[in-house]
Amino acid sequence: MISLSDDLVLNYHIMHPGGASEPADPNGALFYKNKYHLHYILQHDYQFGDDSKKSYSFIHITSDDLLNWHWEKTALQPSFTGHGMFSGTGFFTKSGTPAIIYHGQGTGNNFIVTANDDGLNSWNSPVAVQVEDLPDGPHDRWDPDCFVIGDQYYSISSGREQKLFRSSDLYDWKYVGNFLAHEITDVVYGEDISCPNFFKLGSRWILLCISHSFGCRYYVGDWDAPSEQFVPTHHHRLNWPSPDADLFNTINRDFFAPESLETPDKRRVMWAWLRDKSIQSLSIQSLPCELSLLNDTQLAFNPLKELQSLRFANQSFSDITVTPKSASHSGYDLYKVIEIDCDAFEISLRINSDQFYRKRFGIVLFGSDRSSGLQVFFSRESGCVHLGKKIVPFNYDLVSTKTVFDLRIFVDKYLVEVFFDEYLFASAIYLDYIRGNEFLVYAYGNNLNINTIEFWQLQKCNQGFLEAKENLIWQPDTST
Repeated sequence: MISLSDDLVLNYHIMHPGGASEPADPNGALFYKNKYHLHYILQHDYQFGDDSKKSYSFIHITSDDLLNWHWEKTALQPSFTGHGMFSGTGFFTKSGTPAIIYHGQGTGNNFIVTANDDGLNSWNSPVAVQVEDLPDGPHDRWDPDCFVIGDQYYSISSGREQKLFRSSDLYDWKYVGNFLAHEITDVVYGEDISCPNFFKLGSRWILLCISHSFGCRYYVGDWDAPSEQFVPTHHHRLNWPSPDADLFNTINRDFFAPESLETPDKRRVMWAWLRDKSIQSLSIQSLPCELSLLNDTQLAFNPLKELQSLRFANQSFSDITVTPKSASHSGYDLYKVIEIDCDAFEISLRINSDQFYRKRFGIVLFGSDRSSGLQVFFSRESGCVHLGKKIVPFNYDLVSTKTVFDLRIFVDKYLVEVFFDEYLFASAIYLDYIRGNEFLVYAYGNNLNINTIEFWQLQKCNQGFLEAKENLIWQPDTST
């Protein structure tokens, strides 16, 4: 079990102030009354009758700007609900009241709670989602989602078959049929769809979810009103195989249980639990990411625009040429751009798209004569980007549609998140970050020309975390 030492406390990411805990699925993301709200799961001891067992609460944090977060007293916990709380999503009722749907631990049912105050610190008693006309056969109930289309509420549960329910009042529910049409290529029929988050983006509908076999993924499609069914047309993944993948270990589940909300200016912002094996018990949330559509077929990913307000101490470099050591296929030199003396920063590289059609080039973070650092390199031959030990499939044909390509790198101590223009993103953990402070670039075979490199330090925005680490305001009740 990892303890939360000062070295592990991050500067601008959301992480649990109580140390080791998992899972940390983000839930109940809402903007209401000029305040952003996010919940995440906390596992803890709880006394059920005479037996002490693990249970689950929803830790509640709030923010005015999506950067500085404040921990609230935990309201959604077993002492209130009578059961532990597994994953769900936030939504608004037709009258505009904040609500959360979730699965009740050990109950076999999903539940809906509605807010009883403007601060989401008081909630009405949970109401079970009861369906009277459910057909015979298996019905999995976990990780529900609830959404509104027209004047109707719809609810889905995770599982091998995603059954769809409809209600006009959140109390009386009717069985509709299968939520998801399965005709799309590369979707396994009967594969579980967990932690679903279903919403409209532009003219299309998006389903964020995870598969316990295949990792985080999403669907782009349309809502067919006559059949009341989601018809996906495109399918994409957000997790990728590890180098030691086999039949029983096919993916890295390092990006888990995505949850999103809509901001007042109609942006769709998403978080996910970063489940890297080395730090998964620290309950870290990803950088908030803005979602949009590319050609109505896939999601575009961009860092939250508010992150720019954290920048200071800018350094810029232009017209950089990186020359390999020789014409040999294995010859390269490391070109040192800058020495970095801080542990919270952003680096942006702008490169002409034609540079991506060479065999290989890359960058190194945390490099030195004592450390090989963390590498990010592009390999046209393999069609992949390598981020540390992570191998990420990359569609190089997309690059050719643009004149320039922007690579944005965010570093928060040992946590690195990379946005490959708007096409994809990936994260890595590098706990040896203190061993080197050089940022370097390199090329194989041919010169690499970089238009610009910009570096910014990033201000800390973890004061709310530090306060919650001391005052324990979030700590749930542990006895009845």
